[in-house]
Amino acid sequence: MSLFSYRGVEVEDTFAEMFEMWASRVLITAENEKWVLRAAESAAGFASSIIGSPAEAGIERLVPPEETPDGRVGALIHFYHRTRGDLKRQMIARIGQCVMTCPTTAAFNALEGAPRRLKVGRSLRYFGDGFQKLDELYGRKVWRIPVMEGEFVVENSFGVKKGIAGGNFFIMAKDLKSGLAAAETAVDAIKRRVRDVVMPFPGGICRSGSKVGSLKYKIPASTNHPYCPKLRGVVADTRVPEGVNTIYEVVINGLSLESVRAAMAEGIKAAVEVSGVLRISAGNYGGKLGPYKVYLRELL
Repeated sequence: MSLFSYRGVEVEDTFAEMFEMWASRVLITAENEKWVLRAAESAAGFASSIIGSPAEAGIERLVPPEETPDGRVGALIHFYHRTRGDLKRQMIARIGQCVMTCPTTAAFNALEGAPRRLKVGRSLRYFGDGFQKLDELYGRKVWRIPVMEGEFVVENSFGVKKGIAGGNFFIMAKDLKSGLAAAETAVDAIKRRVRDVVMPFPGGICRSGSKVGSLKYKIPASTNHPYCPKLRGVVADTRVPEGVNTIYEVVINGLSLESVRAAMAEGIKAAVEVSGVLRISAGNYGGKLGPYKVYLRELL
């Protein structure tokens, strides 16, 4: 693997491989930041990778009251799935079980202009047991569903479009402390500087990157053994450089290829400023998994 230098850190001359998934973006509002984050975190839970999770999801950012339909604090969350039908089912389940149940919340479409819509609110209306009402609020068609607290307001339908999943980069560091600091710095930079993206793994960081299939078992994915530092002296195809003892992966999903590219660039630029980072790389499957490629050399 050829290398080039960026701000004094080695970068492998490789690419991140990405693929399309159906995506939707939801705006949750609530009485205060505490409850909007509770709802968003719950709705985006157990959604790190479609390999083993029922969906992929994450929180994009908080939205101030002056930018939300009902004048309350909001949070934007993304949902991703392979098919529109599966995406709709996951949104119904997650908004119904994690947002409608959470004190003070409402849920609105946040993907205006999308070519297609999923009638999520229309399906959730049945929880109202016939007492629900179709209404127009804030210029939107919504369902007002009676609940014990008062009522849950949910938009009738939510926009859906093809998004990009699997944007990524690897941070290779001399030890856990410096690697984790670099990964946290990268995630913070992306959250502050880039819109329309989410990082679905816990805290935006994945410590257990995977490869397609398995060398030994009949499972769809297994540990990315060439990048496991503990296996450097064990496997012949190790890709772990001498001196590297920790590798973290930052995975990015976005509403467009441009937003994912921007997030990768901002994350890498932030990570290399942390002492102890020795090399940057990215995950791919030789171009066999997805049609989209972002080359690190072009990105930087």
